[in-house]
Amino acid sequence: MASQNLKRSAQLAVAGALAVGAFAATAAPASADPITIPGVGTFDIPGVSASQIPFIPGVTDNIPGVNSAGPAAPVAPITSSLGERAVQAAQTKLGAPYVYGAAGPDAFDCSGLVQWAYKQAGLNLPRTSYDQAAAGVPVAQSDLRVGDVISFYGGSHSGIYAGNGNVIHASTAGQPVKLAPVSSMPYDGARRF
Repeated sequence: MASQNLKRSAQLAVAGALAVGAFAATAAPASADPITIPGVGTFDIPGVSASQIPFIPGVTDNIPGVNSAGPAAPVAPITSSLGERAVQAAQTKLGAPYVYGAAGPDAFDCSGLVQWAYKQAGLNLPRTSYDQAAAGVPVAQSDLRVGDVISFYGGSHSGIYAGNGNVIHASTAGQPVKLAPVSSMPYDGARRF
């Protein structure tokens, strides 16, 4: 009974669309193609061919085979973590000169670069490498993530983990801000913000 009601409803919907002129009133051959509505059935509607049935957005969007493109998939916003944004900021300063006590925007010492990069990302960090080594959450070297602040030389030097075993840091006088392997300096610890 329910199947017959669905079929009758589909026939009435097609007939109603014809009556209100939802598609062109063209003469159809007497032997029109049957119309198949997935999940409902196949119908012979005199004077109407399947090619005359219009695509009705919102009604046929989810019927398999009717609209093969389907509805657009939702797009997730592109977001990055605080640490990733800090690394992106620090990367813009690769090659900038090292100046003891400088905190940017044109020259840096080690902790000045870390503080400046995180400020660009939206977080104020302590100014000195020792204070940076004591702030945040401790992270094991095996669990480093992009943006973690790494301390070297007993906490007297800091840099930002850039991924792939590398750190961005302002090393010393005569050396610009650069990317270097974490293993190139004596590792002391890391903090996550």
